[in-house]
Amino acid sequence: MRVLGIDPGLRNMGWGIVDVAGVRLRHVANGTLRSLGTDDLASRLLSLHTQLAQVLRTHSPDCAAVEQTFVNKDAVATLKLGHARAVALLVPAQAGLTVGEYAPNAVKKAVVGVGKAAKVQVDHMVRMQLPGVQIDSPDAADALAVALCHAFHMQSSGRLQAALRAAE
Repeated sequence: MRVLGIDPGLRNMGWGIVDVAGVRLRHVANGTLRSLGTDDLASRLLSLHTQLAQVLRTHSPDCAAVEQTFVNKDAVATLKLGHARAVALLVPAQAGLTVGEYAPNAVKKAVVGVGKAAKVQVDHMVRMQLPGVQIDSPDAADALAVALCHAFHMQSSGRLQAALRAAE
């Protein structure tokens, strides 16, 4: 199974792809999609859409996962992040992929073991899970963490389904 993780952002949208075979994880690729802050919102969203669609065409993931938006004190910034998150959900859905969504603390708990982990801890644990990985940016590290979180979730739900079938 090939998993695409996305860390939504209007200026920088991180993405990361891992292959999952049983309990084995392998880094495939990661990067950062960028939009120009000088462009109007519609142009920035179109740029992110085009770039993310290219990532899907290049790497052919089987499923995707997107980090949920947290609400902060700046409502305008939260709304803009929501627009970028919509692109992150739309592009994989247009490609026919199922898309999981995870709260930031759920991603941190899955990857680090602590829901309030710092970004540097997430980056460190991503590197531990994917030895030799060259991470493009902090946003790409977060996206790889989202992909790992989804992979762990899919593995555990697969084990649960197998146990239920065996119990019948």
